[in-house]
This record gives sequence, C-alpha cells and structure tokens, in this order.
Amino acid sequence: MNTNNPNGAGTRGVAGGEAEAGETASREMAARFVDIRHISAAQLGLLGLGGLAYVKRVATENGTAYAIHAADGSPMALVPAEEVAVAAIIQHEMVPALVH
Repeated sequence: MNTNNPNGAGTRGVAGGEAEAGETASREMAARFVDIRHISAAQLGLLGLGGLAYVKRVATENGTAYAIHAADGSPMALVPAEEVAVAAIIQHEMVPALVH
C-alpha cells in the first residue's frame, strides 16, 4: 500500500479519485457497447442506421431498377442503375452494401 496516499490506492501512486474516475469511465464505455452474441432483432435493425444503405435489384413495370434501403429496411429511393444507387449513397456520406 502507498502510505503517502490517504485513499490507499496502491503502489502505483494513483490517487483514489483518479482510480474511481477511471473505473467509472470504463463502466460507462462498457454500457455503450452491445454484445453482438445477444443482440435483439430490433437492435440488429438499428445497426448502421445512419451510415449504411443497402442496394437491391428489383423488377418494376418498366424493367430492372435498384432500390436503396436504410439499414432498418425502410425504402429510401428507387434508381435506374446500380452505379447511380452507389453514387447517391456515397454522396450522402453513407456506405453502400449490395444485396444479391
């Protein structure tokens, strides 16, 4: 034990308040992360919601088109070409994911 430290923080010389703050920060960080092995369907749908968009080829009355969907599956746009879909997603600072 460090006799110079009234909080009894140990031999590394870290004050008790600093150690407690570090432990609190670690707990707060752990609370922000989800164990993906135990993720719910709702949580899965929210993953990447703001940064990921899916491109899926679809058949329409006018032929083939490409649907852009948010990570939760909600439709965002329908465009005539895959390249246009990818460019639109990138232009909106999102990451495209192609669905086959």
